[in-house]
Amino acid sequence: TIVLATRGDAQFHLSALFGLSCFKMTDVQAPVRPKRKKNIMDLLVQFRWIVVIFVVLPLSFLYYFSIYLGDVRSECKSFKQRQKEHDENVKKVVKRLKERNGSKDGLVCTARKPWVAVGMRNVDYKRARHFEVDLSPFRNVLNIDTERMIAKVEPLVNMGQISRVTVPMNVSLAVVAELDDLTVGGLINGYGIEGSSHIYGLFSDTVVSYEVVLADGQVVRATKDNEYSDLFYAIPWSQGTLGLLVSAEIKLVPIKEYMKVTYKPVVGNLKEIAQAYIDSFSPRDGDQDNREKVPDFVETMVYTPTEAVCMTGRYASKEEAKKKGNVINNVGWWFKTWFYQHAQTALKKGEFVEYIPTREYYHRHTRSLYWEGKLILPFGDQWWFRFFFGWAMPPKVSLLKATQGEYIRNYYHENHVIQDMLVPLYKVGDALEWVHREMEVYPLWLCPHRLYRLPLKTMVYPEPGFELHKRQGDTKYAQMYTDVGVYYAPGPILRGEVFDGIEAVRKLESWLIENHGFQPQYAVSELTEKNFWRMFDGSLYENCRKKYKAIGTFMSVYYKSKKGKKTEKEVQEAEQEIAEVETPEVDEPED
Repeated sequence: TIVLATRGDAQFHLSALFGLSCFKMTDVQAPVRPKRKKNIMDLLVQFRWIVVIFVVLPLSFLYYFSIYLGDVRSECKSFKQRQKEHDENVKKVVKRLKERNGSKDGLVCTARKPWVAVGMRNVDYKRARHFEVDLSPFRNVLNIDTERMIAKVEPLVNMGQISRVTVPMNVSLAVVAELDDLTVGGLINGYGIEGSSHIYGLFSDTVVSYEVVLADGQVVRATKDNEYSDLFYAIPWSQGTLGLLVSAEIKLVPIKEYMKVTYKPVVGNLKEIAQAYIDSFSPRDGDQDNREKVPDFVETMVYTPTEAVCMTGRYASKEEAKKKGNVINNVGWWFKTWFYQHAQTALKKGEFVEYIPTREYYHRHTRSLYWEGKLILPFGDQWWFRFFFGWAMPPKVSLLKATQGEYIRNYYHENHVIQDMLVPLYKVGDALEWVHREMEVYPLWLCPHRLYRLPLKTMVYPEPGFELHKRQGDTKYAQMYTDVGVYYAPGPILRGEVFDGIEAVRKLESWLIENHGFQPQYAVSELTEKNFWRMFDGSLYENCRKKYKAIGTFMSVYYKSKKGKKTEKEVQEAEQEIAEVETPEVDEPED
């Protein structure tokens, strides 16, 4: 039975939050591990906050401010002027591609520096000889069409920029990823999710059209029902290896000024927590499309193996939020308690409701980078730091990477976890138990998303025959999945015990393959090429690689995601091997 925590019975301590003590009520036991010997790298990482305070934070603030000024300048221009500049920049990209000599120049990639990417994997593919194309001018919102409910944006537009433009108009992207820095291009070519994904799917599922420059310099517009429909379905998760994305049209939805958020504490074992999470947004009668029964936003944070807080949100008008007795919480103020710690208070005081301004709710995890900020700055959550220096948060992820060096980077890969596990909803309990047994990382982030049954079989796809089981959360046209976000130092590391991070990631990937799960490619991966294509389906992708002449021009998605340095010879041999294989058949459209 799940017990709602009250002030008297919620025994919760900071040490428990980070896996430093034993837990009651859990049915899953982590293995006993030997103590590890500390070395100089432990000391450097322990005091890395000095570099963050005196170097990264000031540079981050200046960087954010300069980007903001650029966004303001862009917003001062008319949509017509922005579109004109966009067309000129596309011509420059086409010209640059046509300058490439396929026999002499390396494979095409963007001119963006490797450390600028938000993802945590090593961007080693740029160490090989390559041909750079500059996409840095593509950072403008080209149009907001409130009649068609479509936003046309360039790939380097980030979530903070687009929400700043749309929210005052009472419209928003259907899926707004939580962190300000995440870009449209990254969320499309890679992976993007939000608390509304249980309704709209992943970020790429909300895209209406793509404008893409192909390997031969041809500019095409791909939609789900035109001659480039195969390319439309192949672009998500392709990591920009089919062509260069230069703009996208994305679905808008109507919104209100506030989000009414309900915090519901749960105490129980991991399977009970999983069921409480499922019940928070998925009616047991199967009426998943009934918006009266399904909240607008959903997330759950699991703080220990026995304690979690389920959060649901519904849009609310300004008039409703400001009624007498209602609590308004402006979580976006720099001095406010970090959101995950604020939500955690429900474990002591019980269920409560408050209203948060919509845009501040969208970016509620930005300032603390979920809970990674606690590792980066151990005192960053203290009131005095938030009050005097909170305005400078968060440190820019790319600058953290740029200042860490290869040794510290490898240390993090071995002693730290940043992974997302996309698993079928009915297997969430199993996933939570696996993470506790193998990694002991807390808090954990749970966010549901639909995985649609599409006309073509894409790289990620629902389980065959899922609709026959009529499981909670599923519909006839989509299977409900969940992102289990695993971000923090594992319990063994915090206790000074031996932990093999590389082996843990290998086990995670094997578990995902066995359970029809998926691993977003921003993360560090240990997958071999064989296992990569066991996790993902490559039939449509490889067919489009050949059809649109990407082979020999763009690196394949596996070699772009693969850990370690990619030599030009290695890539070319792999590409030639693929080119010689007969074109795979693509699944026919389903009824």
